[in-house]
Amino acid sequence: MPLTQHDISREIAQQAAAAAASGEAAAHPDRGYAPYRSSRLRHPRQPLVTVQDPEAAELRGPAFGLTDVTELDADLTRQHTGEPLGERITVTGRVLDRGGRPVRGQLVEIWQANAAGRYAHRRDQHAAPLDPHFTGVGRCLTDDQGRYAFTTVKPGAYPWRNHHNAWRPAHIHFSLFGTAFTQRLVTQMYFPGDPLFPYDPILQSVTDPAARARLVATYDHDLSVAEWSLGHRWDIVLDGPAATWTEEGR
Repeated sequence: MPLTQHDISREIAQQAAAAAASGEAAAHPDRGYAPYRSSRLRHPRQPLVTVQDPEAAELRGPAFGLTDVTELDADLTRQHTGEPLGERITVTGRVLDRGGRPVRGQLVEIWQANAAGRYAHRRDQHAAPLDPHFTGVGRCLTDDQGRYAFTTVKPGAYPWRNHHNAWRPAHIHFSLFGTAFTQRLVTQMYFPGDPLFPYDPILQSVTDPAARARLVATYDHDLSVAEWSLGHRWDIVLDGPAATWTEEGR
């Protein structure tokens, strides 16, 4: 029989209790986190390969600069001939180092589902409508204060096949590049008050409640634009005790 949400919720509770009892709640999520079934198939199982020439990767990696990123890239609602359906939102924040200093010139990329909860990707066969005016990808560079900003639509929740009746909370994927292509970090931003939080094994794999809360944006009415968009603020801290959790470690 397929696993049910009750089965997964029980496993999540067991994992959280074990982490709390061992004092390891602040550790990075287990790459083989049991309630997130496919994580056991995705993480490396072999020893890391030593790179003989670290600079060789730089010769083959992409080069990013001001001429590569335009203002249109950061507005996901203006990338097609018509406007996408859904709740228009502004998402902004600062990229900071562990000392609270701004990280300038950082390439920030996002990708997300549309308002109906479907990605514009051939492998997404969720029975929800595609939006011909929404691709769901954007990018920008942080300014001198470390700020990034995107205009987009709020993504919808969507089903996934981790277990029976599994649904992912609304979220936006974030990718950040450092000074080199090999320094890429990937994480996810969530929206406040989502009722699916307790049921999502990906979010719950972060067993430290304070760290999990740092993945949730804050609604900021001062960022909302009258008759245009609702504003959300989400700062990203790259390192230190207040670091934003990433999918590949810290």
